[in-house]
Amino acid sequence: MGMARIARSRRTALVAAAVAALVTLTATGCGGAATTAAGRQSSGAGSGAGSSSAPGPGTSPGSSSGSDPSGDPTPKSTSGDNVPPGGTETVSSVLEYTTGTHDKSVALTFDDGPSAQWTPKILAVLAQYHAHATFCEIGPNATANPAMVQAIRAAGDQLCDHSVSHNEAMSKWGADRQTHEIADAKQMILTAGGSGTEVSWFRAPGGDFSPLNRHISALNGLRPLAWTSDSDDWKRPGVPAILANIRKNVRPGAIILMHDGGGDRSQTVAALQQLLPQLVQQGYSFDFPAK
Repeated sequence: MGMARIARSRRTALVAAAVAALVTLTATGCGGAATTAAGRQSSGAGSGAGSSSAPGPGTSPGSSSGSDPSGDPTPKSTSGDNVPPGGTETVSSVLEYTTGTHDKSVALTFDDGPSAQWTPKILAVLAQYHAHATFCEIGPNATANPAMVQAIRAAGDQLCDHSVSHNEAMSKWGADRQTHEIADAKQMILTAGGSGTEVSWFRAPGGDFSPLNRHISALNGLRPLAWTSDSDDWKRPGVPAILANIRKNVRPGAIILMHDGGGDRSQTVAALQQLLPQLVQQGYSFDFPAK
């Protein structure tokens, strides 16, 4: 048995108890009734296609700072913030909604990449305004574009795990498959980035977080990452609409969701060129989500 298979078996064993506990939680209604929202699909195709609707647990959004700048996120299929036992979490499994700082900062996040076409354009705009961002990458996309992963690192930006297959119903799968989606995507990103690469967060496709997959991500050293300002840029509604969507929930500590993969991102690039100088003029700086 190879080392990778042994490691995967160990991870599966760690979360085996979580499955039984999660069944018990669901049966007893612990944590409140689950709330679901329809998943959304982007116009892009392949494993990098798809987008995210605003996530949130069944209860009020949580963060390490205890604040809630999230506006009105749409909850997806979760069952509260009760985390099943099994294994030792290395980071918090509570969804992160803030930059974790008390100054006037926001965190820019880009999903579904990296893209050989669009990621370099976004990096160029960020560099122009001395801004940094977190890139939530699909594992196979990172494998296919290692130079882009390395360019993100070289620019001083950070990396987030966005699963292997970008399936927006992953919370319905068993522990073994969800572990594969999270842990193997992380490994793909680490390999693509090379020595010294760090991956600090996990963002579920479509915001499809659950106590179990948040727990699995924490076991793998990944803080579950939500967002508070959804640009809806994946719909390609036009630059003015993208900017208006972002402005609705921009406030100190906000996490802004945009995309560098999954389809044509020309509108995203154009919107970013207007958004960054506007934020700078308003006194905002650019930070990373809290870990």
